[in-house]
Amino acid sequence: MLEYLWIVPLLPLLGSAVNGLFGAKWPNKIVNGVAIGSTGLSFLCALEAVREFFDYFAQNHQPFHKAFFTWIAAGNFRAGFDLQMDQLTVVMVLVVTGVGWLIHIYATGYMAHEGGYYRFFSYLNLFMFFMLILVLAANYVLLFVGWEGVGLASYLLIGFYFLKKSASDAGKKAFIVNRIGDFGFMLGMFLLFRAFHTLGFQAIFTSSALQGWPVELTGHLGTLTFACLLIFMGACGKSAQLPLYVWLPDAMEGPTPVSALIHAATMVTAGVYVVARSHILFAHAPTAMLVVAIVGCATAFFAATIGLVQTDIKKVLAYSTVSQLGYMFLACGVGAFSAGIFHLMTHAFFKALLFLAAGSVIHAMGGEQDMNCMGGLGKKIPWTYMTMLFATFAIAGIPFWAGFFSKDAILFATFQSQTGGSVLYGFGLLTALLTAFYMFRLLFLTFGGAPRFDEHKVHVHESPWSMLGPLVVLAVLSTIGGWLALPAFFQGPDYFSNFLAPVFGGHESAEAAGDIATHHLELILAGVAVGAALIGILVAYWLYLKRPGKADGVAKSLKPAYTTLLNKYYVDEFYAAMIVKPLLWISTNVLWKTADVAGIDGAVNGIAAGTTAIGDGVRHTQSGNTRSYAVWVVVGALVVMAVIFFWPFGGKPVLGMLR
Repeated sequence: MLEYLWIVPLLPLLGSAVNGLFGAKWPNKIVNGVAIGSTGLSFLCALEAVREFFDYFAQNHQPFHKAFFTWIAAGNFRAGFDLQMDQLTVVMVLVVTGVGWLIHIYATGYMAHEGGYYRFFSYLNLFMFFMLILVLAANYVLLFVGWEGVGLASYLLIGFYFLKKSASDAGKKAFIVNRIGDFGFMLGMFLLFRAFHTLGFQAIFTSSALQGWPVELTGHLGTLTFACLLIFMGACGKSAQLPLYVWLPDAMEGPTPVSALIHAATMVTAGVYVVARSHILFAHAPTAMLVVAIVGCATAFFAATIGLVQTDIKKVLAYSTVSQLGYMFLACGVGAFSAGIFHLMTHAFFKALLFLAAGSVIHAMGGEQDMNCMGGLGKKIPWTYMTMLFATFAIAGIPFWAGFFSKDAILFATFQSQTGGSVLYGFGLLTALLTAFYMFRLLFLTFGGAPRFDEHKVHVHESPWSMLGPLVVLAVLSTIGGWLALPAFFQGPDYFSNFLAPVFGGHESAEAAGDIATHHLELILAGVAVGAALIGILVAYWLYLKRPGKADGVAKSLKPAYTTLLNKYYVDEFYAAMIVKPLLWISTNVLWKTADVAGIDGAVNGIAAGTTAIGDGVRHTQSGNTRSYAVWVVVGALVVMAVIFFWPFGGKPVLGMLR
């Protein structure tokens, strides 16, 4: 399978093409078979490729790389359809195919009664294809194809309900904001090509030029620093970091399976993956590393504060996703790349589960998404409640669920880091407290207390097993997904970090790898993080279960802050006032009315009008009157004679020149 690695992404592409071309005439069962079958086979092929990779690596001690054909050749530049597999690819490809397959199964139940059923699964398969190209690519050019492809697929999926204006606007917003980041990504690639004359990963990372490249000290803005910052600009767009995060909350307008696949397990993690893949470049650019850490930490805290007061169940999870992605970038910024990828993996499990469980709640409530109109659902939909409870334990960092280990690794590495140390750690810890609060607020408002809806009008019902099955599997993964780090917690080997060591090697900070930190300090910091989470849980319990009316009183007493958070710091309004409206005014009044209508159209229409006027005047000479024609002949003869006798040509009349 390694020799035919292209089969892994090809299968979802075939599924997308078959359903897109023929699915309109097929019943849902056949569409399901194509969509689930193609992604399921891709998952099986990925498992076999991973198994073969372990055998290959044991013999060769290097990543597998295969050049299938040349795509672009210009002079000495070559960009081929080259795929690779190393330990980082293994993690990503299994997350994409495994979690993606479960979400496809869930979607067959969730979307069963929706129009455009075949189209939805065609788009979903297409997204899987591009995401697999992104993570399997062996050079930046092919990676960029997958990068742009997932942007296209996300536009189609977010705007799936295109007759709904808010959905179509959200799709366009996601597409445009990502193009801003992608412009930076392209410039970063151009800089890398200028420096290394290639865009292949192995060629750059093992080149003598890079090995001899001095570390660009903090504050020094050299070529690699600019290249890394531009690549990170692309990552900020794709992974929804400040200031390009605004598209992701609006993207909740798409169907819930889309939120689970794109905004939890795959696309939004692409930026983290690219930074981790480029870790050797970032290791030479401490300034870029510092920027990554600060932006990640700021985004984590900023998004968590907004999540405190949102009432739409999917919007809370959207801001939670932005916040957790900030944690991943914080890890990469302090040199703890393994911890960042570890959190990427565990987050894929519990955040996909949270979104799918939220979809099950919405399904049970007949489409209702406002948590103020829920309550008391714990006994009515127990399977959904239990699975979502496990996911909430994981994201809140409760021992020994998956999120506890990965979040603890990030906070520990941040505390030990020289890149911000206690300040970044403090904000990371506060974010953990806020995360526990808003997630248990969501849980208590949705499943606890008395029902806040008319039980005679809303027929609450548990979801079918096509939806509950993936929830149970993801609940298990959210529970045990972090146990790879369990031995390390008890002073044993850190299996996950050891697994990724051939990729990151000595480019991780010693502090992040835990070489110089005492185990005692790590236990203390883990206890502090758990204590912070418990404080958040207890406050949420007191406000929303014990004293349910107290939350409104707190909101009224802190009305300015509450209103600011409820309106998401007015960032969208600021962008609209400072960027969108001026651009629309310039486009309308300058580019359209002045340049296009008055300038271009005016010139073209003026020439046409002038020609018409001349033609209209000349046509009157064709009167059909013989005497009129004779007059025109005489006039013409006089004009010719005047030219011959009097018109100067070269300083002399024409007649004089003829002589």
